[in-house]
Amino acid sequence: MHTDQHQLELATQRAARVKLMIFDVDGVLTDGGLHFGADGEVIKRFNVLDGHGIKLLQQAGVATAIISARQSPIVLRRASDLGIAHVQQGVHDKGTAFSQLLLQTGLHAADCGFVGDDVIDLPILLQVGFAASVPNGHPEVTSRVHYVSRAAGGHGAAREICDFVLRAQGKYAAAMAPYLMLTPAPASASGAASDSGEFPR
Repeated sequence: MHTDQHQLELATQRAARVKLMIFDVDGVLTDGGLHFGADGEVIKRFNVLDGHGIKLLQQAGVATAIISARQSPIVLRRASDLGIAHVQQGVHDKGTAFSQLLLQTGLHAADCGFVGDDVIDLPILLQVGFAASVPNGHPEVTSRVHYVSRAAGGHGAAREICDFVLRAQGKYAAAMAPYLMLTPAPASASGAASDSGEFPR
């Protein structure tokens, strides 16, 4: 699915009202690969860009959650590191899990966004106000969501979607402001600040 201008405008309108952004794990926060160690433990690879995007959402007042079909202590550790308060794992009926999350948070489905990549995610994707997926998602999913990221799952897709939500809500500039503050240019010999146009180093 390629997002045309009309679809992009509709997706922006939907993302603008998101109060809770929910993420699947495998194929969204990871590349979907499962690496097994010598003792049989599953090793997952997460992307630091995605993690910071989730933190930026939280700082902007958007709550975050995880709903995943697999059970993994690694996911709990990652969620704890990122301050994700709502984590449901080992969930094969994601529609029911979503209903429980709505009860816990007191939100409506239209107030939520969800990023999923496979058909097991459709019971949530078809309910939320803002449904998103990744380019490596199943066609039954990517053909039904409001937004498909350019970046692949586990390779910055979640960050792209977080940034999209922040922009839709008019909060992106404020989120970037702490990182874009420049040191004042040094004064010239005459005491006037330099106006050469160069960034201070």
